[in-house]
Amino acid sequence: MKLKLWSALLLPAILAVGCVKTVSDTKTGGVPFVKDKVEGRYERTVQEVFDAAVYVIKFNGTLQNEATLYDKSGTARSVEGRVNKRHIWIRVEAVDAKVTSVVVQARTSAGGTDMKLAYELEKQIAVQLVNK
Repeated sequence: MKLKLWSALLLPAILAVGCVKTVSDTKTGGVPFVKDKVEGRYERTVQEVFDAAVYVIKFNGTLQNEATLYDKSGTARSVEGRVNKRHIWIRVEAVDAKVTSVVVQARTSAGGTDMKLAYELEKQIAVQLVNK
């Protein structure tokens, strides 16, 4: 009887978790179909925004990876790190000659989202760009 009860409780939890694509073009375990990223656009170069993103990750937590991504839309830069036991992915790419997009994605170790942290990190990148 206990086995049936546990399997009835555990099965929906297992089915709810799947693979989620990150902004750095990798995959991670997590709850799909929920908002987990925030975007900002700035009139700065890709390198300036990328440097600000690296600084923010290092200031708040641990930098794990920096990468240059090549895809159909062009070249993008990505940063991966950990902040407050959360997985953070940041993608920086040019929208046009003057505008650069930064997308911040934050997930918990259990696969949930942390939108407050994503917003906070995106705003810290904006403040870092103003202070340069």
